[in-house]
Amino acid sequence: MANRREFIKVSALTTGGVLLAGAYARKAYAREGLTPFKKPSELRRTPTYCEVCFWKCAGWVYKNEHGEIKKIIGNDDDPASNGRLCPRGTGGVGMYHDEDRLKNPMIRVSDSSGKQTFKEVSWDEALDFVAEKLNKIKAEHGPECTALLTHGSGGSYFGNLLKAFGSNNIAAPSYAQCRGPREVAFITTYGEGLNSPENLDIRDTRCLVLIGSHLGENMHNSQVQEMSDAIDRGASIITVDPRFSTAASKSKFWLPIKPSTDLALLLTWINVIIENEWYDKAYVEKYTYGFEQLKAEVKKYTPEWAYGITTIKPDVIRQTAKEMHDAAPSVIIHPGRHVTWYGDDTQRLRAVAILNALLGSWGRRGGFYRTEKTSVKHFPVPEFPKPSRTWRDAMGGKFELADLALANGVCDATIPSATMDCHIRAWIVNGTNLLKTLPDRRKTIEAIQNLDLMVVIDTMPMEITGFADVILPECTYLERYDSIRSLQGRQGSIALRMPAVEPKYNSKPAWWMAKELAGKMGLGAYFPFDTQEEELDWEFKQLGTSLEEMQRIGVKLFDRKYNDLYFAQNEEVEFFTNTGKIELYSTTFANNGFDPVPKFTKHEEPAPGFYRLIYGRAPMHTFSRTANNPNLVDLMDENTCWINPKVAKEWGIQNGQPIWLENQDGIISEFPIKVRVTERIRFDSIYMIHGFGHSNKKLSRTYGRGASDSQLITRVHIDPIMGGTGMRGNFVTFRFDNGKKEQS
Repeated sequence: MANRREFIKVSALTTGGVLLAGAYARKAYAREGLTPFKKPSELRRTPTYCEVCFWKCAGWVYKNEHGEIKKIIGNDDDPASNGRLCPRGTGGVGMYHDEDRLKNPMIRVSDSSGKQTFKEVSWDEALDFVAEKLNKIKAEHGPECTALLTHGSGGSYFGNLLKAFGSNNIAAPSYAQCRGPREVAFITTYGEGLNSPENLDIRDTRCLVLIGSHLGENMHNSQVQEMSDAIDRGASIITVDPRFSTAASKSKFWLPIKPSTDLALLLTWINVIIENEWYDKAYVEKYTYGFEQLKAEVKKYTPEWAYGITTIKPDVIRQTAKEMHDAAPSVIIHPGRHVTWYGDDTQRLRAVAILNALLGSWGRRGGFYRTEKTSVKHFPVPEFPKPSRTWRDAMGGKFELADLALANGVCDATIPSATMDCHIRAWIVNGTNLLKTLPDRRKTIEAIQNLDLMVVIDTMPMEITGFADVILPECTYLERYDSIRSLQGRQGSIALRMPAVEPKYNSKPAWWMAKELAGKMGLGAYFPFDTQEEELDWEFKQLGTSLEEMQRIGVKLFDRKYNDLYFAQNEEVEFFTNTGKIELYSTTFANNGFDPVPKFTKHEEPAPGFYRLIYGRAPMHTFSRTANNPNLVDLMDENTCWINPKVAKEWGIQNGQPIWLENQDGIISEFPIKVRVTERIRFDSIYMIHGFGHSNKKLSRTYGRGASDSQLITRVHIDPIMGGTGMRGNFVTFRFDNGKKEQS
């Protein structure tokens, strides 16, 4: 199947529609009569919630008398934004104005010589093609041989379509490539996961411990706001990071830990807190299970032992443990979000969960509060057919503790194997650029080459669109309705997204695409409403409001229905674990053959001349999806490679010098990256922002700008407990050319 599906540069064919000059968004304020010269009362507004990142902050889209979008601001009633959007949210209008957007449906075709290209087609032709191909796969192989890989609001509609079709192979990379180990760790410890936004009472905490969590750079809006308030009230911040991050600059303690040794530090903190009796004795006795087993297991992890592993001095380890104790129970060891690092990630997050439990922070003010979420009732539809097999059948019994589908598991199940009677043959890819999301790009491309059909739905011509059989252009979140945003938090809340303007070009919303496809596939009963407005109005009325009211207010808050935010004194609490208690010793892990108490094991070291590749986020960009946004490019147009001055001197590298990176498997970055020489990174590591190094020339502002960390992540350490992809076991060295000989 190699080379069956050629990569096609979409740029050659997306010529339809009216193009806007790239400077439109940047120069809009200079035009007469636009927002800077208008009072808010003179502008019209419509409610929305942001799609630039997963926080989904609610806000208002303001338009002038000509119907032009002028600005987006936060909704004061929204607990996710508190009336303030981050740089990404305020720059969201750039998605709408971006002239590089996908404009028309396209189908892959071959000419008489066999050369593949894309042909612009009508929506009917594109959807007829998809429906025919999916029904053919269903007839020949079964509906279970289809999968949805998704990120974003439209996934709910395509998910319903796939379930109606007869498959539940529905995966979001945000699980196995980001937060999955954390969820499994907290479920097996407390009986419930953290979900999003996490139930962290940062505003009332007295001590916040950030271990590989970059608040202020990853822009989890409400958490960043609460952290700022906590600092103003005198809270201590402890940051554990090989890099002097923005959070580290606000910290009382910065621990520049040796990468891959975080679990050693966590286990040592646990030991110090137990040995010094700094744990919450009453809380531990009342609510936890397995304290004695935990105590015996961690006794060997002394600060002196940890010093040789982590490079953190013993007195600093003891001081920071005492700092947590002094603040308890108003202390949070932050569980993080992107936690797929070294392959032992579920156990590392188990240690985080255990440490919080010892300090009594779960269910306590300034720790972890009890969440509420308003349940949205959906109109009754026929029962979904039960699939006869799933992606798990390709896993050979592994990863049973994963509570959601693994995107990498779907990828594995797409590559034919002697152990499978049928591999997945069709992907619907919605809003996720898999070539920059899934690690080991070679494996992703191998899976794609074994597909009979790949449909890509996106707003932009990302790299993944070049491998599609069918491209369906989605309109931006500013041009569509979407499902009701129901947010968990201190109280339940809902928010409405509605179109601020008509869709540009020939783009459509996901709801419309899914409903049209359902009709063509004989599944129309699963989409019973004629319009999305009718569906939303019915759902809002079940919640005691209406579409008309929500169009006026945008956000609705609900009073708490159940118990208080925090445990009351002597309250009896049952946890949804096997023992009904917080499990310091995990019976679930023991029953499944895993260590019930985390243990530290060493990870590989870089070879001479190589450095650990560390990647992260920037406050003005979300993954790779915003790198071409005309508003946000002005804030950051490329990434840089952070190198310690000692290393730069050894290599003779100057600040600002462009270099190429080569990883341990001989993969060289496609584009050069400029160097930032700085003391803010350890000598054994380099650091770069994720999401740059785009190779599609149609992305006119970001093509070739910076390097792609995803391209260099070819070594993946799979978490044996839940299947997450550990991506920080890759090492790079420096090159002063791209390794390609010039052609004479």
